[in-house]
Amino acid sequence: MGYYSVALTGRVIGSRCADHEDMMKNKVCIALDVDSPEKALDLARRLTPWVGVFKVGFQLFTRAGPDIVRAIIREGGEVFLDLKYHDIPNTVVSAAREALGLGVRMFNVHCSGGSRMMRALVETLTREARETGKPMPLLLGVTVLTSFTEGELQSDLLIPLSLEDYVVHLAKLAREAGMGGVVCSAEEIEPIRRACGPDFVLVTPGIRPAWAARGDQRRVVTPADALCRGADYIVVGRPITEAKDPEEAARRLLLEITSGTCEGWREGMSRTD
Repeated sequence: MGYYSVALTGRVIGSRCADHEDMMKNKVCIALDVDSPEKALDLARRLTPWVGVFKVGFQLFTRAGPDIVRAIIREGGEVFLDLKYHDIPNTVVSAAREALGLGVRMFNVHCSGGSRMMRALVETLTREARETGKPMPLLLGVTVLTSFTEGELQSDLLIPLSLEDYVVHLAKLAREAGMGGVVCSAEEIEPIRRACGPDFVLVTPGIRPAWAARGDQRRVVTPADALCRGADYIVVGRPITEAKDPEEAARRLLLEITSGTCEGWREGMSRTD
């Protein structure tokens, strides 16, 4: 093989590696659960090379409002608006219209709001996105918060189902209403896939790299484990945002997940890219 062939092969392999890294980067969502818009925007700017989506939740949105969402989008980031809407259909739809106007990549509602609420959301936003030409966000249902145990589900909420059965029930409710996917623990990925099919998007919080502390979320797994099980997006927060060097932590996280080779990982890549 001549020098030109070697060089060309190297460029092709390098291009494929870069494409693979970009695909895996787009699966990473960093939770900007910080106490100031300045810090959030600084993190978004610094982490963009390693992160595809930034999650804006209650803390940051309450402090900074829609302006922080607009600022992140202006910097080239995509936003997961994590406000977990849970109200009567009309109220949820009104809030969702504002999310559509902001141009967020995805946002969520509680599945326990019911199928009527979720159907109203899907129908209204689908119509308005088409009429206005705005990109349709990914609509996600929240199943069970990762801080809940099965015992708490049964004792506090009086739900006489196993945690897995209840999560699958809520996921099926969301799918039947036309939602694009759900937020769920990695432990529920496989049963939800069986119940809802391969095209139903699964966003998995509670992710902690092997080198990170567990924090206050009880049902946690590593990024590699979540993606190999079939997660489409993983949500990581404090291990990155509270690291001494957030950029190095994000680079380390991306390196960790780009080294995965399991079949479930490859299948997950084809669903979101």
